[in-house]
Amino acid sequence: MLPSVVKGASRGKVRSLGSLSLRLCTDQHGSPPPDEAAALLEVKKRRPSIDPSTCSVLLFPGQGSQFVGMGRGLLKYPNVKDMFTAAKKILGYDLLSLCLEGPEEELMKTVHCQPAVFVTSLAAVERLNQENPKAIESCVAAAGFSVGEFAALVFSGSMNFAEALYAVKVRAEAMQKASDMVPSGMLSVIGRPQAQYKYACLQAREYCKSVGIEEPVCSVANYLFPDGRVIAGHQKALDFLQQNSKRFYFMRAKPLAVSGAFHSELMQSATEPLRDVLRQVEVRRPEINVYSNVDGKRYMNESHVRRQLVKQLVSPVKWEQTLHEIYERMQGKKFPYTYEVGPGRQLGATLQKCNRKAFTNYTHVDATISDD
Repeated sequence: MLPSVVKGASRGKVRSLGSLSLRLCTDQHGSPPPDEAAALLEVKKRRPSIDPSTCSVLLFPGQGSQFVGMGRGLLKYPNVKDMFTAAKKILGYDLLSLCLEGPEEELMKTVHCQPAVFVTSLAAVERLNQENPKAIESCVAAAGFSVGEFAALVFSGSMNFAEALYAVKVRAEAMQKASDMVPSGMLSVIGRPQAQYKYACLQAREYCKSVGIEEPVCSVANYLFPDGRVIAGHQKALDFLQQNSKRFYFMRAKPLAVSGAFHSELMQSATEPLRDVLRQVEVRRPEINVYSNVDGKRYMNESHVRRQLVKQLVSPVKWEQTLHEIYERMQGKKFPYTYEVGPGRQLGATLQKCNRKAFTNYTHVDATISDD
């Protein structure tokens, strides 16, 4: 059962995320109230725009983008204060204080940073809506990296804020628990053109078997950009890859500051808690195209959203493929404006490496602003 605080917070201001979701949010019976229906109809009239340069795409960051101080200055924007107030009730701790003041070691923990990135990214959307409302009105597509996918789905009207945040809470706790079961991690790798990542992972698994690890895990967890990968698995497998990086034509192999092997088979135990909570929350078909990390394809319906979000935990994030799906077009055709909403600029960096022409229309909407 969803906690009553989640059900309560899912109505009213926080549920609608104010201005951005008048066009996106439906009531519990699937039909928008009259005033929201009019706003939704008005947006749909504007939606069939032919010129891509008049449209926008929103990208939502994932775990690893967090930093102490994010959220500073954003409380002055509509609904942001309500979002953090609801988060405090749903999470059981003061998320705003943790974002603004730390301590950093607490913010970096999986159980805290995933909700923090989710909320501050949506707060950045409110900032964008105030500073450039056309970017929201003309948005035709969204994608999020790992936990960022939940924020993208909230923005699209597929999930409401409070229930999605509770699902993120359950997801983060389950992933942390799975991480604690075995020494594991993630390794950021940049390879030469001749690098063979799957072969390297196979050799790492064979090494693990030779030192007594049964059923070792080592696999590509993130496809970021050409020759940019993140590999996840048992810690001994990652150590083996680092020590033999030249042999596998890796130019760089750097451990990530995460607690476990996310998006690999070692997250299997986290799938059932997430599946259970997603059965309880209301999910709707997105009002705009939202692309799944699992295969880079857009979500089709409610059951597709639930299935893919669970599968995402144990599947690689195909971010490079997602970007190709969003930005692929005939030569000479213009690109949409792209806004990365939330902490960090990692998604902009991957876009630049995947599609330089699309990157020329990129803007970062930071999750912090000066107070003056």
